[in-house]
Amino acid sequence: MIAKIQELLEEVEKLKASNLEEVEALRIKYLSKKGSLNALMADFRNVPAEMKKEVGMKLNDLKAKAQEKIAALKEAVDTQDCGTDELDLTRTAYPVSLGTRHPLTIVKNEIVDIFSRLGFTLAEGPEIEDDWHVYSSMNFADDHPARDMQDTFFVEARPDIVLRSHTSSVQARVMESQQPPIRVICPGRVYRNEAISARAHCFFHQVEGLYIDKKVSFTDLKQVLLLFAQEMFGKDTKIRLRPSYFPFTEPSAEMDISCNICGGEGCSFCKHTGWVEILGCGMVDPAVLEANGIDSCVYTGYAFGMGIERITNLKYQVKDLRMFSENDTRFLEEFKSAN
Repeated sequence: MIAKIQELLEEVEKLKASNLEEVEALRIKYLSKKGSLNALMADFRNVPAEMKKEVGMKLNDLKAKAQEKIAALKEAVDTQDCGTDELDLTRTAYPVSLGTRHPLTIVKNEIVDIFSRLGFTLAEGPEIEDDWHVYSSMNFADDHPARDMQDTFFVEARPDIVLRSHTSSVQARVMESQQPPIRVICPGRVYRNEAISARAHCFFHQVEGLYIDKKVSFTDLKQVLLLFAQEMFGKDTKIRLRPSYFPFTEPSAEMDISCNICGGEGCSFCKHTGWVEILGCGMVDPAVLEANGIDSCVYTGYAFGMGIERITNLKYQVKDLRMFSENDTRFLEEFKSAN
């Protein structure tokens, strides 16, 4: 038995293979259930008791060396140079320059990070939506201007299907699928039927937030937005809230921040007012809560929404919105240091 093991060990040490097919054939010959090594294992029961320890150790050593040899042959075949790399005419010419994250992605991630630290979780939804989630569940009247074709992209074959005009549809999906407490932020791309110019585009990006629980107040909303503004634009940033109107919040407000360019002193960017508008917000209208299956007598909440392009403009002073979607590498390379 020991002589057979030694003979097979010498045979294993001399194994060679030039391709994967040959390696597999060797594996089957030596290590499969019907292989040479398994046959020796079957004969082990005939070994005298006083020799079992010695023979067993040699069998284990043979098995380990066979596995090691075949693995080494496979690795050698996998990594061998076929001499074809230099002939790849489709390969990009060197040097290959490294890219960078898009400025909108940089700012979106920063917004998400700030609100994540405040306990908000991420929620996402489809960009092609139905009328209920985009408008009806958000308390939009049937004759609201947002439902006009001049403002929203409708699917011609299905008039009740639209390209979402805001990420509030994600809030509706969250509310209908879970009960409070709810604390989510909803980033994503939205679409509006607008003429493309330096100040507007037919698509842009939003981040909306929603918090619903017992005894949520406008004070909670103000403090969260103040903390966000100071984290995003600096500790000296001030905010102010101006009364406004949105169908889905009551009361509603527009939020301004002190101009981060002139420090609130007044400049051409803030039109010499010292303030720049960045988002809309308010307490969730009870009609919205009820429409989405939440008892408005028990729960209250607040919501807010901002354009990522708007925040990016304030941070990096990009004057033309079209630059965000033109894929001009000269423009994108300016943000390498912001990564």
